[in-house]
Amino acid sequence: MSRHLSRREFVRRAAAAAGAAAAAPLWARSAIAAPAARQLPPRRIASGPFQPTWDSLTAGYRCPDWFRDAKFGIWAHWSAQCVPEQGDWYGRKMYLQGDPSYEYHVKTYGHPSKVGFMEIDRQWTADRWDPDALMDRYQRAGAKYFFALANHHDNFDNFDSTYHAWNSVRIGPKKDIIGTWAKAARDRGIKFGVSNHSAHAWHWFQVAYGYDGEGPLAGVRYDAYRLRKADGKGTWWEGLDPQELYTGRNIVIPDGITGARAVLDWHDKHDGQWTEAPPPDNQAFVDRWFLRCQELMDKYQPDVVYFDDTELPLGQAGLDAVAHFYNSSMARHGGALDVVVTGKKMTAAHRAAVVEDIERGVATEIRPAPWQTDTCIGDWHYSRAIAEENRYKTVPQVVDMLLDIVSKNGNLMLSIPVRGNGTIDEREIAFLDELTTWMRVNGEGIFGSRPWQVYGEGPSTEGAPEAGRFGGARDVRAYTTRDVRFTTRGDALYAYLLAKPSEPRVTIASLAATSPHTSGRKVEDVSLLGADGKLQWTQDASGLTVQLPDVTPGDHTVALQIKGLL
Repeated sequence: MSRHLSRREFVRRAAAAAGAAAAAPLWARSAIAAPAARQLPPRRIASGPFQPTWDSLTAGYRCPDWFRDAKFGIWAHWSAQCVPEQGDWYGRKMYLQGDPSYEYHVKTYGHPSKVGFMEIDRQWTADRWDPDALMDRYQRAGAKYFFALANHHDNFDNFDSTYHAWNSVRIGPKKDIIGTWAKAARDRGIKFGVSNHSAHAWHWFQVAYGYDGEGPLAGVRYDAYRLRKADGKGTWWEGLDPQELYTGRNIVIPDGITGARAVLDWHDKHDGQWTEAPPPDNQAFVDRWFLRCQELMDKYQPDVVYFDDTELPLGQAGLDAVAHFYNSSMARHGGALDVVVTGKKMTAAHRAAVVEDIERGVATEIRPAPWQTDTCIGDWHYSRAIAEENRYKTVPQVVDMLLDIVSKNGNLMLSIPVRGNGTIDEREIAFLDELTTWMRVNGEGIFGSRPWQVYGEGPSTEGAPEAGRFGGARDVRAYTTRDVRFTTRGDALYAYLLAKPSEPRVTIASLAATSPHTSGRKVEDVSLLGADGKLQWTQDASGLTVQLPDVTPGDHTVALQIKGLL
């Protein structure tokens, strides 16, 4: 579709496509026929106005209002990598001699030449998982949408996957994790999202074909290198092909490299590079990835799909997946596009095609289009050490981050790590309970809000912010009693003071009677969220000065509702 296609024409074509598609059953519209796992059908996408090109996606996409209104979501970044409780990327690090995860694995489970990650998949039982109780807790804490991890770089599908036998219905929990999470969320009116990370498995998992660089088993290849489907006869994995899990020999370290450091350096240089390119000699991986992703979209109909990728995964396959998702959604919603796809580090030319996500970082300005931060209170996969050492982000840190994000037209998607057995720990429960209390008082100016003319004032708005690792500014920063963030909702302006003032009188310079932001309007009323009674205030050339009560709600932020300026 041309980049210059008018919005009216786009909507007309969308409605026509929806009418033609709605009469067909979902399996026919999505072209998934469920053949034998190795007989992969050709790649097809649902018909509709979106073509699998950047021009088409950028011309036609608009973020739905529900996402702009939601502002806050919670993520269960939960997979078999949570079983050892050693933090993020266990599935890769356990194959890197010298890494703490490797040492833990050898001591706890055995050497990776004999006990590989496929055995951890088996040990993921989720035997204490109560999704309804967790979803109730997430909802009380203010989550308007919920994300579940559909697959990670370890290439294991947490859903009833037709095209990938290494999945949670067949192995480990023996449950449809995604389907169960989806029902729990939707039963409570919470929007449901899935995160898809598996496009990187083809290089991320190549360490499983490696070996130790030193020690008594130096040079002995790990499990992925030697195991084939036939080797499973008489074992728990009979009928499964380990090569489908480990993705095949794409970038295998050659024999003869000695020394643990030299082996690590080789992996960092070769299979450790982050790339969205397809594997050069493994088209089957790309074709299977697309079918798995398409089935995830069609079977569970998520409201949001998060790609852990720079822009979109695997070249044309990623564009195909997004066009299919948009067209399928429009067919289900009578021509209305009601879903979201997120991508990272979007170029300016492609940013309009999806909602941009900034991992562990925030935007530095008000963005005209909605965006999202994804971050975690600890490690992405559960870390026992972080819990025991009390190194989680605090509620004050997270609410300051949320207020900064919302003031700049963004959303926060916050991961609360889940243990392998399906539970969250006592500190995480206490965190969510404290967040619940804060949201009950202060959520009025967050949910359904929009940015004001400026996002805030104070020292945090001056100078260059500390850069985040994945773009934008660093997510967690220290704020002062002078730092303020603004939002609007209806006829009210909200001013959030990011640190509780030490003095009872506060002045907000941006709201001065002579400020260009107030345009000569006068403040008519000021109230404190969560408190009764009238406040004393004045508006003059220096700003809006408010006399706070001796006791204010909560121990951290102060939220003022201001009338008359909008």
